[in-house]
Amino acid sequence: MENEKKKIAILGSTGSIGTQALEIVSEQSDFLQVEVLTANSNADLLIKQAIAYKPNHVVIADESKYLQVKEVLDPLDIKVFAGNKAIEELMEITEADTVLTAMVGYSGLLPTIKAIENKKRIALANKETLVVAGEIITQLCAENHVDIIPVDSEHSAIFQCLVGESLDALDKIILTASGGPFRGKKRDDLLEVTKLQALKHPNWSMGAKITIDSATLMNKGLEVIEAKWLFGLNQKQIEVVVHPQSIIHSMVEFTDGSIKAQMGLPDMKLPIHYAFFFPERKLSSFPRMRFSDIQQLTFEMPDPITFRNLGLAYEAMDKGGNMACILNAANEIAVDAFLKDKIKFLQIAELNEKCMNQVGFIQKPNIQDYINTDLETRRIAQQLLG
Repeated sequence: MENEKKKIAILGSTGSIGTQALEIVSEQSDFLQVEVLTANSNADLLIKQAIAYKPNHVVIADESKYLQVKEVLDPLDIKVFAGNKAIEELMEITEADTVLTAMVGYSGLLPTIKAIENKKRIALANKETLVVAGEIITQLCAENHVDIIPVDSEHSAIFQCLVGESLDALDKIILTASGGPFRGKKRDDLLEVTKLQALKHPNWSMGAKITIDSATLMNKGLEVIEAKWLFGLNQKQIEVVVHPQSIIHSMVEFTDGSIKAQMGLPDMKLPIHYAFFFPERKLSSFPRMRFSDIQQLTFEMPDPITFRNLGLAYEAMDKGGNMACILNAANEIAVDAFLKDKIKFLQIAELNEKCMNQVGFIQKPNIQDYINTDLETRRIAQQLLG
């Protein structure tokens, strides 16, 4: 039916992407309804969200919080489940048309696979899914005729630039990076930086993990690997340029030399909104960009010596197999250790590189190999931390 609402499942509803997605649902309530909400451990916020949006199903991954959530939501006829396995199983029974995968890190992989197998459109905010298992994910999407609409602002920009274009005409893509809070710094400048300094992103408001990844340029490295799978590119077709203003979200260069850029204010609601309604564009109340307010747009090349993680990502992409899975798992442990003041900022990349050299490499991994690689990498990373 033309007026039937789109049914949305939000995996990771209490995080930065999830909460902004719910603001979009509020604004577009004539067109969107929430079927599923999941959270890791923030039971209080999950309960508030469920009361406000009345989904059919709710999952709290932290099983110790199950009774707290169930006690409040049971009388509202909202079915409550607990544990990561429940999120996967829910993808088989939910009536959601679109699944927004906004879980943090590796945890988003298996639920995304289940959603694809059950022919749900994926609004992908969890880049690690493609970083870890891009070959398997893209194959599953082809087999199940499932679309992935990227929610990362950079990949959404590339996606939008390619609408109506032949992929044969694509020469390369140019992913823009803000440069994070330490743009222009050298290694000696970063020896003693604190987590509070690293968490002060100049343009974007994001969760702690992705903000640290932005500061180390690992976020851009993961986006490079994600772009390879999203758009079927090779390493030479993916370029990174630092653009401090974060107004141009990314660009595509075509074989005739012309370049398309997608622009807008640095606001994650824009790509979330686009993913929910594609191929339509719905009117929104988001702030509009005024060119008269923009003093300049500048560009510079990233520094791969100071920000070693970007180079490690290119190396992982070049080697293939389970190497990107190793890098991702190591980085999750390293960032967590940095946030807990166990290691220094530059040691994040050092730990990542050590794991890439020590964990067993598999050229043609299956999904169980990825699961085992993730576990092995985390074990070795923790050993290296001492």
